[in-house]
Amino acid sequence: MEENNNHNFKTVSNQTNYGYNSSEKKQTKIGFGKSIILPFFSGILGCSVVIGTCFGIPSIRNNLISTRNTSYVERNNTPNITEGTVSQVSLTNYSDTAVYSANKILPSIVGIQVEYTVNSPISFFSNRTVSSNATASGSGIIISDDGYILTNNHIVSTSSSESYYEVSEANKVTVTLYNDDTQYEAKIIGKDEQTDLAVIKIEKEGLSKAEFADSDSIKVGEFAMAVGNPLGMQSSITCGVISAINREVTDSDGKKFTLIQTDAAINSGNSGGALVNSEGKVIGINTLKLSGTGIEGMGFAIPINSTEDITLQLIQYSKVKRPYIGISGIDLDEKTAKTYNLVVGIYVKRVEEFSSAEKAGLKAGDVIIEADGQKITKMDELNEIKSKHQIGEEIKLKINRDNNEKEITLKLGEQP
Repeated sequence: MEENNNHNFKTVSNQTNYGYNSSEKKQTKIGFGKSIILPFFSGILGCSVVIGTCFGIPSIRNNLISTRNTSYVERNNTPNITEGTVSQVSLTNYSDTAVYSANKILPSIVGIQVEYTVNSPISFFSNRTVSSNATASGSGIIISDDGYILTNNHIVSTSSSESYYEVSEANKVTVTLYNDDTQYEAKIIGKDEQTDLAVIKIEKEGLSKAEFADSDSIKVGEFAMAVGNPLGMQSSITCGVISAINREVTDSDGKKFTLIQTDAAINSGNSGGALVNSEGKVIGINTLKLSGTGIEGMGFAIPINSTEDITLQLIQYSKVKRPYIGISGIDLDEKTAKTYNLVVGIYVKRVEEFSSAEKAGLKAGDVIIEADGQKITKMDELNEIKSKHQIGEEIKLKINRDNNEKEITLKLGEQP
């Protein structure tokens, strides 16, 4: 068989090259058309009919397209991580977030300028003084469309008396709005030194008030943007993240605050401005920063949730009404208590005249060991329990007097 096939193949080859006539050539062309060209075009026509039919039927078309898209997504979602290499990261989303937040909050941020009078002596050896004008600047947040603005107390109330000079209360407060060079004179509605908050107001309607977020729900690592007027440069933003929450900070005057920490740059003039989240909603009020050699990116903001009740009271009463006991005390730890033959608790150093403490019978020398059934050893703990009450409510204290325990119930008054 093998020999016959080889022989036939050679024969056909010889006939093809040398021994054909014209009729054989015509027959060969017709055979080629039937065996190759006709089936080829028939196949194309058949495929077209099948594909056209499939895409003409919605369910089949959708399945085909869905399958193609799914395959594309899966290929693009496949991680391309190689150990020891650095991958490029797109910052488009981050940039879009910052742009959105800035556009949303900037119309609600104002610049504040305050004018003061500074009295200083002509010389160290003279009682005569000379007066001069001084200015300070800060930022504020529009909280209502009719002109109420929330800011820091230290911006509008920086009166002080030093051995060399005296600074008056603010003589004039002016506000500059976003994309508006007009200076609007503002009135101080209320201020609170303890929380470093103040409310001012301008006579203008239709303002863009800021939207508040829930500052209790923020998380470390979240996007954060600080907005304000640092160094007089109005409508400036800086971006970073939430570095810490519930950070206890003591300022230069010894006041303690529980604040949000951020690495978004906060500079002079940012005080009173907003710290916002990725949605452009206010989560805090920029209030202070740590500065010095080796310190970088440590700014702090008052959580916006803690300002709501304060703001309402400042608008309604021009001050914050707080419950008041009327004592000054000293914390007694075990070592100090043992030294003076006392018990651990809060030593009552002084009782204010006509206060709730005096009316309830507290005396200097008593040691408060419990408040509302909770053991306490620090004034901060007593103040925390007191702050959960309203003015006029009662608080129960257990004291140690001359090594004897006694319970006292006092009615909280209003802090003068």
